[in-house]
Order: sequence, then structure tokens, then C-alpha cells
Amino acid sequence: MPYVFLDAEDQVAAVYAEPVDGAVEIAADDPRLVDFNRRTDPDRAQREEWIQSDLGLARVLEDLVDVLIEKKVIMFTDLPEGAQQKLLERRGLRKEFAYVDDLFGDEKDYGPGDGGQSGGGYL
Repeated sequence: MPYVFLDAEDQVAAVYAEPVDGAVEIAADDPRLVDFNRRTDPDRAQREEWIQSDLGLARVLEDLVDVLIEKKVIMFTDLPEGAQQKLLERRGLRKEFAYVDDLFGDEKDYGPGDGGQSGGGYL
């Protein structure tokens, strides 16, 4: 959690990663901190938008490579070793996240107080 100095209007005046005398701890998503970041770094929103776009495009390219391999247009071994390693790492991460999703599921899949199990309660 970040530590901040608040001004007389209860707005963030300075941000620190570590505790500092006179600073208070606030949540990273606190609207005052979000506002401070926008005021002090106006290009931040645009950079974050680009990052999200890049992440989405990376997923599209990963899926494209999978389709090309499945259709035998290219062989996995045709890719440079670094690309092979990155794709294998991503596949491993996908499997881990899919396992966790299958294990816990979405909260909306369960009724109130169900705790994710038809017998009620949590593990």
C-alpha cells in the first residue's frame, strides 16, 4: 500500500512506497491517489491504454500461432527457440489459471451462502 501526505483539502500531495513520518497509508485504488496520478502524469492514461492494447494484441498473435500450428501451416519447431519458450510458458500459465477457474468457478455460479459448493460452506 502506498503512503501519502494529504494537503489541507484532503488531497494527495506526495506519495511514498515506504512509511514516512506524517504520511498515511491508503489503498492503491483510492480515488485521491488516482486523481494525484492523473494530475502529476497526464500521459499515464494513454500509456495504460497502449499497454492494454499491446496485451490484447499479444493474445491475438498467440492464438494465431496456435491456429497455424493446428492447421499444420507451420511447425512449432520452425519458431525460434525464444518464441517456443515464451509460448510454452504462456500455455503453462493458461493451464494453471484454467485449473484455478475450474476449481473455484465464478461466484455467480453459486447461490447466496453456498460458498461454492452445493453442500454449503467453504473447504
